[in-house]
Amino acid sequence: MKEHKVKVVVLADGRVVVEGVPVTRGQQVEVTIRIDDPVQPRFPLRGLPVRYDEPYQAVVDESEWDASR
Repeated sequence: MKEHKVKVVVLADGRVVVEGVPVTRGQQVEVTIRIDDPVQPRFPLRGLPVRYDEPYQAVVDESEWDASR
């Protein structure tokens, strides 16, 4: 069995049209439809700008520090 792969887009009315298939009229073929899922990025925040409002301010209030007790 020979294999011929073609990527097509589904038309607005739901039809799939495959043109240029190397077969002759009356030849039997098997059709398999595989739907490609969109690939989610592994790191969705990569490349986005980062903004620090007060980068040198303490994260925790000094009264909560264990080292100052």
